Amino acid sequence: MILVTGGTGLVGSHLLLHLVESRSLGSDSIRAIYRNDTSLEKTKNLFSMYKKEILFKKIEWIQADIIKIPTLKKAFENVDLVYHCAALISFDPKDETILRKINIEGTANIVNFCIDFGVKKLCFVSSIAALGDLKENEKQITEESDWNPELYHSDYAISKYGAEMEVWRGQQEGIDTIVVNPGIIIGPGFWNQGSGLLFKKIAKGFPFYTEGTTGYIAVIDMVKIMTRLMKSQITNERFILVAENNSYRKIFDTIADALQVKRPGFHATPFLVNITYRIDWILSLLFRKKRTLDRSSAKASYSKNYYSNEKTCRELNYTFLDIREYIKEISKL
Repeated sequence: MILVTGGTGLVGSHLLLHLVESRSLGSDSIRAIYRNDTSLEKTKNLFSMYKKEILFKKIEWIQADIIKIPTLKKAFENVDLVYHCAALISFDPKDETILRKINIEGTANIVNFCIDFGVKKLCFVSSIAALGDLKENEKQITEESDWNPELYHSDYAISKYGAEMEVWRGQQEGIDTIVVNPGIIIGPGFWNQGSGLLFKKIAKGFPFYTEGTTGYIAVIDMVKIMTRLMKSQITNERFILVAENNSYRKIFDTIADALQVKRPGFHATPFLVNITYRIDWILSLLFRKKRTLDRSSAKASYSKNYYSNEKTCRELNYTFLDIREYIKEISKL
C-alpha cells in the first residue's frame, strides 16, 4: 500500500495521477489523505483536465490532517511506502507559527507513524529553500552545501529545514528515506496558488520583472523522479530537483508569450523592490491585510542563485524537460 499526503496539492495530485497510470495489475494499492471536500475537488478537477476521471476512483481517500494525530492512524494501516507532500507554503511573517506547526510538527507526526507502522520507505518533498548556503568562491548550491544558521532565512525555509531534521531523525530510527529539494515547480491545474499565480498575474497584465535567478522544474519531471527513487535501492540521500536555472524575467516573458499577452515591461530594481515590501508591510498593519511581499521574497526576486542537478542527472541518468517548452505546453490546458 502506498500513502500520499498532500494529495490535493500540485505535486501530490500529479503524483497520484502518475502512480495510478503506472500501476500494473497486482501492484500496490494507492491511498491518499484529504482535509475537506473542497480540497478534494481540486484533485478531481485535475484528473478531469487530463481526461483521466476514471482513474480518480482507483484511489482510496481517507479524511485526515497531518497535525491531528488521531486522524492519521487509519491512514497508515498496511502502508509500505509513504510520499509526504503535504506542507504550507507562505512567506508572510504572520504565518510563522502555523508554518512550524504544519511543516515541522506535521512532518514529525508522519515520521512517528512511519516508525510505529513499520513503513519501508519514506519520500519527503522539501524545497531548495532548505538547502545550504554558498561559501566564498562557490558558484552553485549542491546537496552537500551546509546550512549557515547565522545567515538570514525565511520562516518558510526554516520550517522546511526543521522538517528535514525530523525526516533524518526517522532515518536514524530505521526508516529508509529520500529527501527531494525541488525548485519552483511549474505545473497546471492550480492557478490560484504557487507558481500558478505567476500565470494568473501575467495573464492579467502584471507589469514588473526582476533579474533574479533561481531553479525551476516541471511537476511531471518531479513525480517521475520521486517514484523512480522510491523504486530504487537508493536510500538516505537527498536530491536537488531543478531542470534549469533561469531568470525571473525570462520565465515571465515565456509565460506571457505562451498566453499571448504583453510581456512585463518595467524592471523592478532591488531598490524599488525593497521600498515596495516595506510599503506592503505598512499597509498590512493599517488594513490588517495578508502580506503580498515580504523581506525574503523581495530578496529572492533579485538574488542570483544557481542550483546543481548533477547528482540527479548522474545517478538516475535522467534528462529533464525544457522548462520553457513545458510552459508553452501547459498554457494550452
